[in-house]
Amino acid sequence: MEIEKTNYMNTLFEFYSILLTNKQKGYLSLYYGDDYSLGEIADEFEVSRQAIYDNIKRTEKILINYEKKLHLVENFLLRKEVLDQLKEYATEKYPSDNEIQRMIQLIESFDE
Repeated sequence: MEIEKTNYMNTLFEFYSILLTNKQKGYLSLYYGDDYSLGEIADEFEVSRQAIYDNIKRTEKILINYEKKLHLVENFLLRKEVLDQLKEYATEKYPSDNEIQRMIQLIESFDE
């Protein structure tokens, strides 16, 4: 399994897991989060490997569709990038401005 896809699916899972069924959460959590094989998950849930595979593929598509419609991950990453640039700029130009530092901390707290 390629690491980029795993990281992306884990990120989508963090943002959208609340919208999934308990079974979907369980399968994806074990597969992407804990690196279980299809066989290990099948044994755990006492179903076929094919059933696990099909459910994981369907759930991947669901998560990708949520992101296409809602853009939560994309917007989060853009906000993080802009905030990092703002922090760098503020540190260089206004290192002793406590109000700017306070506002940056406030913005950072929004995504916690």
